[in-house]
Amino acid sequence: MLIPTRTTESLAWMRFDVGVRLIPFGLVVLAVWLAARPSWLGLTAGDVRVQLTFGLGGALVMFVATSLGQLLITRRVRGTVKVPAEAEDLLLQGGYYLVNAAAEEAFFRGLLQGGLTVLGGPLLGLALATSAYVLYHRLGGWRWTDVLAVAMVGVPLALAFWLLPGPASILGVTIVHFGATCGFLGPGPWLLRRLGLL
Repeated sequence: MLIPTRTTESLAWMRFDVGVRLIPFGLVVLAVWLAARPSWLGLTAGDVRVQLTFGLGGALVMFVATSLGQLLITRRVRGTVKVPAEAEDLLLQGGYYLVNAAAEEAFFRGLLQGGLTVLGGPLLGLALATSAYVLYHRLGGWRWTDVLAVAMVGVPLALAFWLLPGPASILGVTIVHFGATCGFLGPGPWLLRRLGLL
């Protein structure tokens, strides 16, 4: 049921992931930022109080929700889950998920949703960018049950990016994304194991 992960294994997949996903996402967002500095890209802090309140509260809620989702999926569908076997791997994964959250939110929420909203309105931006975000996880080899869990996080984050007051910002949604990922992968399963639930 539990598949232990170690720092060396995590570093191996992270090196690959940085090259094929995070750097390309970052370069595209950076190119758009340098070319036009559009406000819809969300690379500002926005209303910091609103962003941090939403981000920190949402991260806690999503951490719990995705941890419980992982528990349900592991017990009833998948039967296995990867769990950090050492503190170093737990910290490494947590740090990586923060960088991942920022890169994915800048690309999918800022660039795609923000840009499509300017071109065709907020509903088009929300629908197409969220669909792309959710389905790209399937292209990455995620099972449909895990993709459904991604959708349950992606839709509220897309709505928040659109509806939070103040200038467009990926700050709050990045923090929530980080909490959700940590609940579903790495730290969440580690905590579930420590609590004797896995």
